[in-house]
Amino acid sequence: MPIMTVTTRHTVIVDIGFRIVLVFAMALPMLILYAISTLGPLLGRDLRFEPALLGYLVMSSFGLAAILSLWAGAIVDRMGSRYALMVLFSAIALAFTLMATVKDFYGLVAATAICGIAQALANPVTNLLIAQQVPPDKKAKVVGLKQSGVQVAALFAGLVLPGIAFQYGWRAALGMIVPVALLFAISTPLFTPGKRGGTVKGFMFSLPNSLLLRLMGIQFCVGISLSAFVTFLPSFAIRQGMPLSLAGTLIAVFGVMGIISRIVLTPIGAKLKDESLLLLILITIAACTIAVTMLASPETHWRLWIGAIGMGLTAVGTNAIAMSMLIRDPAFGPVTAASGFVSVAFFGGFALGPPLYGALSSYSEGLLGWSTLIGVLLCACIMSLALASTRRSKTQASTMMVCAAQRTKAADI
Repeated sequence: MPIMTVTTRHTVIVDIGFRIVLVFAMALPMLILYAISTLGPLLGRDLRFEPALLGYLVMSSFGLAAILSLWAGAIVDRMGSRYALMVLFSAIALAFTLMATVKDFYGLVAATAICGIAQALANPVTNLLIAQQVPPDKKAKVVGLKQSGVQVAALFAGLVLPGIAFQYGWRAALGMIVPVALLFAISTPLFTPGKRGGTVKGFMFSLPNSLLLRLMGIQFCVGISLSAFVTFLPSFAIRQGMPLSLAGTLIAVFGVMGIISRIVLTPIGAKLKDESLLLLILITIAACTIAVTMLASPETHWRLWIGAIGMGLTAVGTNAIAMSMLIRDPAFGPVTAASGFVSVAFFGGFALGPPLYGALSSYSEGLLGWSTLIGVLLCACIMSLALASTRRSKTQASTMMVCAAQRTKAADI
């Protein structure tokens, strides 16, 4: 049995702490989405606003995140990973402090918007840390682990927040996030490198290339459908006669499936020559899942569970696979900049999805809203095929250039 020295033990502790920080750097910024989803009926009742307006809370947060993500990569490069993480956790603490004390709907909109700062920083800073500190053969697994943090937030919001809200009120449920965020803000320097920021001269950014544009389009469509689905699934379930506590459990199940999806599918995708076809399969299944969910009724609650399980296993995994593609394939561009662009698309979709569904849900008993989400996912399928075609063409062109260079070298010899 190998003897663990003090140095080895310290290294193991730091490595575990590093991975925990990565998970919570993804979990806490995204917790706002699932908190709004599970606590939405209570928020609407106490602050006196209609359930359809929940979409604008999500829009305020992810809309700001989408805008800031244009410069998030440059900001992280300049600040360095340690200080960027501290800003991320501090923004979460401030946002949830304000959310727990607001008096009306407009104050809640302003408070949730602050979460957009953390959301914009989350992927660029965590991807940069993985690119710098994780060995190549372990990168995909660590990406899957840290991306599963988003679903840890869903699990927590579905299982814990409703119980606390019923017992102590939704303000207490939201307020308990504040000390957790502050703890991570303070402890981050213990588990992250003290490297200073890069020599970024400005915050100008180059336009994304054709590969990155296609991946952005896919993530935009997935973001629209995924955010609308998660935001309104509990409300839809309640209309079908499901109790609020059980409707919150739908989000917890969604979270568990998402954790499994991201941890399992990301390494699988990394072993493929092109993950684009995996994206196509997952998004197609997600569209079928929504088709099953939209037909739920008071007598067929099992369709709601199929929806939570199916979307968690499929649509959720696509974002982790996309981030892994950025880290592994330099053809998409620099990691931080490419992560920022994909985040712009994904968060833009998240911002648009809930208010779009909310506006359409009043027609045809909500069927128009669900049908729109299916149509958006079908568009993502088309773009996945386009991405696969473009990557294949670039690979063939690169191979031909290498062969031509080798023939020229042989002829010279």
